[in-house]
Amino acid sequence: MLIAGDLSFNGEKESNAAFSALLHEFQEKSGKRVYVVTAGHDFNEHPFAFNDTGRIEPQGTEFSELLGFYRDFGYSDAIAFNEEHLSYVAQLSDDVRLLVICNDIDGKKHITYDDDFLSWIAAQAQKAQQDGQTMIAMEHYPVLPGQPILALIGDAWQAESQKLVDTLADNGVHLIFTGHMHNQSINVTETAKGNKLYDVCTGSAIGCPAFYRLVTVEDAQTVKIESFPVPDFDWDTKGLSCEAYLKAQFERMIRTLIFSMRDDPGRFMRKLRIKQTSVTKRVIPMLGRKLCKMTVGQAAHLLLTHAEPEIKNQSFVEFAIDIARSVFEGNQPFTEGTPGGDTLLRVFRRIRVFVKTIKDAQGNELDLFETLKHTVGNYGIDDYNAVLKLK
Repeated sequence: MLIAGDLSFNGEKESNAAFSALLHEFQEKSGKRVYVVTAGHDFNEHPFAFNDTGRIEPQGTEFSELLGFYRDFGYSDAIAFNEEHLSYVAQLSDDVRLLVICNDIDGKKHITYDDDFLSWIAAQAQKAQQDGQTMIAMEHYPVLPGQPILALIGDAWQAESQKLVDTLADNGVHLIFTGHMHNQSINVTETAKGNKLYDVCTGSAIGCPAFYRLVTVEDAQTVKIESFPVPDFDWDTKGLSCEAYLKAQFERMIRTLIFSMRDDPGRFMRKLRIKQTSVTKRVIPMLGRKLCKMTVGQAAHLLLTHAEPEIKNQSFVEFAIDIARSVFEGNQPFTEGTPGGDTLLRVFRRIRVFVKTIKDAQGNELDLFETLKHTVGNYGIDDYNAVLKLK
């Protein structure tokens, strides 16, 4: 079992201890091995948490303590280990190796890998090739943005991603499993030398979308990916299945944020890091009042276009929630030829008149229309079930 980081809520020592015990129990009862990578949520000297009385400040975990908690989940039987980065290589089977790399380290989080660490990665990949091994990798942060629009968010993907892509793919590692963004996606890129790298990002076990993957390495060139809903678990889900409960939680989060434009604009601006000025304090609630009662048709009309008849009377807020959820769920349904897709594409073409290109968080130029089109509609690899050809 591979777990791609954020093993605790906020670095509470009690949480790390409890999760470690849970993983030990799983290994003993199932006979299966567990491999983890730690991440930024797993160490924090001054964490916060909540109990029945409200917010509390539990004992935190230092980075140096993580190995003690998770030693038995990849580190203890590693065939190569980088202590500074808490990264390692594990032998999964006779001919498959796992490279686990971590970029939330002591005193630094979401770092750009330096040349020394990239050299260590390259050396492990080259050694695997020399030994006739298929090597796959795992990291917490996505190496490729889960959806195109997420490229605009610096924290949503690996810093200076291309360096890592080239180091992995050009040294024979063509598949990496990631987490962090809680989204379900499978993406692929190609280096200048023509080598592929697939990034398989998987949702959270306790958030929407709640899925796990079954991965079968069929041969050195073929990997089969299957996805399954997380089974129901013991929690007060208000009479809903766990899948429906987590979906409702996600939708409530987005709905609350949109409604806060109208009802609590200060909160809205803090969440989106919008500077509070006399202008924004007037404009945000005014926009909020209009959006909260607007239909999709009315929103399209404002941009001098029209919505498809099937959705024109739908609430704009509920339509926006569907779009936001689909970005994280993957296999986004708003493609060309669907009512939602055709409406959105007309809107995006209107926007393109004013803005044709934008830059992502790493300075790469993006075509705005194509970015938005492929964010709301999946025209590529199935995000749940796919057979990946690595070479």
